[in-house]
Amino acid sequence: MRICFKMRKFFFLLQYIVVHLRHEMCELMNKILYIFAVLAVLTSCAESYSIQGSSSVSSLDGSKLYLKTVKDQELKNMDSCDVVHGKFRFAGLLDTVKLATLYMDDQSLMMPVVVEKGEIEIRIDNTGRSVSGSPLNDKLYQFIKRHDQIGNELNELSHKQSQMLLEGIDEDVINRQLSVEAARLAQQEDSLVTNFIVENFDNVLGPGVFMMLTGSYPYPVLTPQIEDIMSKATKKFKEDPYVKQYYQAAHEIEARQNGLVDDVTQAPAAQQQPAPPAEPDSMQLPPLSLPQK
Repeated sequence: MRICFKMRKFFFLLQYIVVHLRHEMCELMNKILYIFAVLAVLTSCAESYSIQGSSSVSSLDGSKLYLKTVKDQELKNMDSCDVVHGKFRFAGLLDTVKLATLYMDDQSLMMPVVVEKGEIEIRIDNTGRSVSGSPLNDKLYQFIKRHDQIGNELNELSHKQSQMLLEGIDEDVINRQLSVEAARLAQQEDSLVTNFIVENFDNVLGPGVFMMLTGSYPYPVLTPQIEDIMSKATKKFKEDPYVKQYYQAAHEIEARQNGLVDDVTQAPAAQQQPAPPAEPDSMQLPPLSLPQK
């Protein structure tokens, strides 16, 4: 009887342990499932991007390419890949749309790329480069193409001047005629850039092209074009880190130049210049020039 009682007690204890372990296992599994569910939700919030590239430039083959963006006033690597037989590919998750620049090692290829959802395609050859396959990239490169056309027309004026001199046309007549054409093209360029920025105040293209526009200036300056843009700007555009810092610094510099602020006591915004642009200083895409291997 005593043995039976001990056996019964043992089996009761064993049953209790099994039930308790099942309960603990269920709680553990529920926690694991919860963690996976949270990760799935977080992953679903981040969109994916895919950028396929092709190049006929032999110097690029075997090189490592980088997508770089400005973060905290510094250029940061966002993604990288190798060029193999003229093909390359960037891919990953993206929590927000970004404007990046394509680099080969530390050398900029002078190509802005909007990293966004979609099947983006980059084409590079010795005479031209393009990015397509997503709404913002298509819009950006249509703008760059038109800007390049105006730039080429401006460059042609010097050739036109030489031709007119050879034809024996009076130099004063040439200068008057070409000055009118140059002013017309400059106005077209200003309108093109201003309208593009205004139309894209609330996406990455507005601040990005503003950065390209101001990147060629030796220091922040308030031109009539910039004042016109800022007079129309939305709150989101004004709060962009680069735009905000540039505009504050330009105001401080102008105030000192006008004698409204003591040169010795500089405001912080004037002391700290905006970060160098990640995008090219000019909106024209120059011919690709790479070191030969």
